[in-house]
Order: sequence, then structure tokens, then C-alpha cells
Amino acid sequence: MSHLNITKLTKTVGAKTLFKDVEFSLYPGERAGLIGVNGTGKSTLMSILAGSMDADSVVMDHPKKYQITYLMQEPEFDESLTVLETVFSGESPILALNRAYENALKNMMVDSSSTQLQDELMDIQEKMEQENAWDINALAKTALSKLGIDMYDQSVGELSGGQRKRVALAKALIEPADLILLDEPTNHLDAVSTEWLQETLLRMGSAMLFVTHDRYFLDAVSTHIFEIADQTMYTHKGNYGDYLENKAIRDEMNASSQQKLENRFRSELKWIRRGAKARSTKQKARIQRFDEIKENVQKENDNTSLELSMQSQRLGKKIIEGKDMGVAYGDKQIFSGFDFLLQGGDRIGIVGPNGAGKSTLMKMLAGELEPTTGKMEYGSTVKIAHFTQHLPEMDESQRMIEYIQETSSDFEAEKGVRLSATQMLERFLFPSNGHGTQIGKLSGGERKRLYLLKLLMEQPNILFLDEPTNDLDIQTLSVLEDFLENFPGVVITISHDRFFLDRIAQKLWTTGTGKIEEYQGLYSEFIKEKNNPVALAEQELVETVVTEPVKSKKKMSYKDQLEYDSILDKIAEAEAKIEAREEEMALAGADYDKLQQLTEEVNMLTAEYDALVERWTYLQEIAEA
Repeated sequence: MSHLNITKLTKTVGAKTLFKDVEFSLYPGERAGLIGVNGTGKSTLMSILAGSMDADSVVMDHPKKYQITYLMQEPEFDESLTVLETVFSGESPILALNRAYENALKNMMVDSSSTQLQDELMDIQEKMEQENAWDINALAKTALSKLGIDMYDQSVGELSGGQRKRVALAKALIEPADLILLDEPTNHLDAVSTEWLQETLLRMGSAMLFVTHDRYFLDAVSTHIFEIADQTMYTHKGNYGDYLENKAIRDEMNASSQQKLENRFRSELKWIRRGAKARSTKQKARIQRFDEIKENVQKENDNTSLELSMQSQRLGKKIIEGKDMGVAYGDKQIFSGFDFLLQGGDRIGIVGPNGAGKSTLMKMLAGELEPTTGKMEYGSTVKIAHFTQHLPEMDESQRMIEYIQETSSDFEAEKGVRLSATQMLERFLFPSNGHGTQIGKLSGGERKRLYLLKLLMEQPNILFLDEPTNDLDIQTLSVLEDFLENFPGVVITISHDRFFLDRIAQKLWTTGTGKIEEYQGLYSEFIKEKNNPVALAEQELVETVVTEPVKSKKKMSYKDQLEYDSILDKIAEAEAKIEAREEEMALAGADYDKLQQLTEEVNMLTAEYDALVERWTYLQEIAEA
């Protein structure tokens, strides 16, 4: 048995059953995207598979030495370790060997004349050669570099939340594993890093299960879609586009079944209303059947979709205008010379590499950050809501309904139509029997949805949205997009979600070059236009952000020099291994099991070869600097 097989998976949290008797399998090379509304138990299921949470019941069948790697949404680290020590932490012998090698190099840098340390380093290098550990070493450093992390000796305790997530992602990618679990792997990644991650995952032969709100990523990477709904799991073969087609067929069949169920309900209701009494066994059974039909009808009718519409305060002719705007932190100029005039109905996406000033620009526009230069004027009718990347502190003992009613007890959804706070919570997929739930018991996605509702209850006419798609489920995202398209005011958003930007933004403001540039068109078009000067400027900045620590070095470290001296031999060795496997494939004939095994080996060797070449390029740039 080479695969994972799950049966009888059941989990209840408090009085809520997340899923019951779930069954699924994952084979090597299969990549399943796990989707479902926030609160249905996606992260819980991942935690159960990783062994960090207990299920009520589960049968897991897999080979004896089945390795599972888990990227959590909020990774936990030993903050005293460096970036590289963290990536190489783990029980795998090959990771332990890399730890020993990096530690030996550190010792040599302290005292390079010690013959004992030299012997220790030589001994470890021989073991690295024997175990093919150099490939993992190069792959780790390439992954970190591609994800924008170059300061290998920096303590993880000094990193931001986004940087920590990227370090954890690099660790998950290099660990030897039969099953890789990834919970929101694209959070905190820019477009270039996301594209690299897609290509990397497609080359790997491990089974994968991942949660993501990035629909382009989901479509590009998935071979299967696993959907959690109604306490069960629906499995769909194919990518996200195939899933949407299958779901449309399923929904149509469900609608037909629901219509038949409601017809039966009406028929039974007439009989009940005629005064049926449970005098006989037959009548008792019919009353019981009516109760079951009634429960199913109510359950289906309660399974409503999130619907959003609102009446915002009217915007005047003057909205927000800025002239010669600039922001600097000390000697560092983030941007300068920015002129803009917001028009009614504007839909603007702010894009650029991580750390290039996107959130700074948004805070300035929202009036939360004083510009260093320039002047900004707001219209008298402007009412701003700023959805921040990090949620404000919430009272975990407060109940949902109380949290919403702090803003308003009702809401003008459309002209002349007012909805109560309870009705609005229901429209946001919070069932009425849960409105008394304490905030501390909500999932991350549910909290974010609640916070969004609170902002919308203020009925703003300008929405500033900083990474609104993070932690929201796909169903909520789809309806949020519908809402934003019809929102009568102005929408300005920061997002790494390519699908979301394509649907919402009519034009882009790009950051990172010291100037705010404007691009008219879709984000996907912007990325593809390699000859567009704005796109080129952004790409140059991405490369600068990734390689800047290298350029700042005046010379190679002792550790880099040792690696540089031997890396070409490792590249040649990896190339020879690929050629040998390809020759074996040519001789395998119709032995499909052998062919599959060799194909997986070639894919893994190719990934290692690419990583070595990337690493050699990196070291070559230092050598030539």
C-alpha cells in the first residue's frame, strides 16, 4: 500500500458536528484542494491528519514509514533558532546531517585554523556526499531566496508574521514527506513567489492536501477538489474549473430533489392538518415520516448563501484629491510626487512586492498616516471604512450579536429596506441559533467575516480593503466580489489574490519604484505585459528585494566559498542521475508501475537539479561582485 486511506473520520466540537464518517484516499502525485465555508472544519481536518488534534473516530491506513509534513496557518517556532536552523529542524536524518554541516561551518568561521574542526567538517562533507544531502541544502536556500528570505542567520524571533510563514513554507517544501499538508500557503506571497510555488508543487511527487482561497492557484495545482459541506466530504476529480462544472450539476439535481421533497411535505402537511392522530402504528409511522420530511425541508431552506447589498451614503462630486503626495521613514523614501483624483465608482487595486509600501499608501489615503509631503483634501460626504490586514482586538467573551449591535441595531440594505442585526448575521452565514456564540469560539475566517459585517453596518461610501481575501472561504469571497462590483461607492484594495483583483480592480496603482504608477487594465494583463515599463519596474524591484542582501556583501563568506567550490560537481552529478533514470525509462517498456516510479524520481531529481543551478547562479553573482 503506497497511499493514505481515511475512513470513519468524525469530529464534534462542543455541540457542533463538523463532519461525520468522512472517507477519502490520497495517492502519490495527487494534489487535493480542500474547500468549504469558514467554520466547516478545514483546518481541523488538516490538524487531525497531522496528528496535532484528536478525532472522535478515524481509521488511517498507510505504509509503516509514512511521513507527513504540515504547514500551519500560524506556524510555531523556537524563536532562538536562526532561519536556516529552523528550516533544517526535524527528525529526518538528512535534515540532521544538514544541521550538523551548517553548525560545523559556523565553528570553522570562529577558528578556521583548528585541525580538529577541519577534520569534523571533512567528515560531515563526506557523509553529505554519501547521503545526497547537498541537494536538500541547495533546495532549502533556493526556496528561501525565492520566497524573499535571504538572511539565513537571522533569528526567526526577529521576523514579521509574513516572513515566518514563508520560512515555514520553505521548511515544508524541503522535508522528505509522503503527504504534504498546506494551510493557506499563498498568504503573504506576492505574484512572483506564488508562481514559483505553483511550479515547485507541480514538480513534486508527494501526495498533497491544501487549503487556499486563491482560485487561480487552486485551478493550476489541484488534481482533485475535496469539499466539506453538510457534515460530509464531496470529492471531485479534476481542478477547480472541473469542480465548478460538477457542482453546478449536483446543485441542479439537489434543486430537483428539494422540489420533490417540498411537494411531499405539502401533501403530508394537508393530512396532518386534517387532524391526524397517532392511534395506530401505521399513523404513528406516517407522523414520524412527516417530522423527518419537515426537518429535511427546513434544513435545506436554512442552507442559504451569503447575500450582500447595501445603501451607502451618497458621495458628492468631490471625493479625495491628492497633490505631490509622498511618504518617507527617516532617510528612506517610500514614494513621492503622487497626484491623484478619486472618481465615483473607482475600483483600484494597489499592487507591488512585499515591503514596497502598499499598506503605507492605503493608511495615508484613509487619513491614518500623515504624508511627509503634499496635500490631500476630502469631500464633505466621504465616509471611510478601512478593513485592515490584522483584525483589531476583539473581546473573546463578547457574543456575536452584541459585537454587531455596538455599531447599529439595524441596517439599510436597499432603499426603504431595513434589516436587523440578527438578519444581517444570517445573511453573513451565521445561523440564528449561533448568534449568542462567544467570539473566542469562532474560527479565524468567521472572525474576519464578522469584522467585515461590522464595518459594512457603518454604511461607508469608500472601502479600503487590505488583503480582504486572507482566511475567507471561497463561497464568501465569490459573493463579496459580487457585492463590491455593485457597491455604489469607491473601492481601493490591496491583494495578492489574482482572481479577486481581476474581478474587482479596473485599474492598478503600483508601488516599489519610489513612484506610484497607474496601469489601466486587469491585473493578469499587467503581469503578462513583460514589455510594459511599469511591469518591468515591478519585476526589477522583486529581484532587488530578493537579492539585495547578496549585493550588500563585499566578499564571500567562508561557508559560501566552500559551497561554491563544490557546487558545479554536484550539478554534473545530478544531471548524470537524471540521464540514467531516463535511460531506465526507455528500457521499461510496458512496465507501468516501474515507469511511474521512474517518472517520480526524474521529477524529484529535476527539482533538485534546478535548485542547484539556482544556487550556483546566486553564488556566482557574489563571486563576481
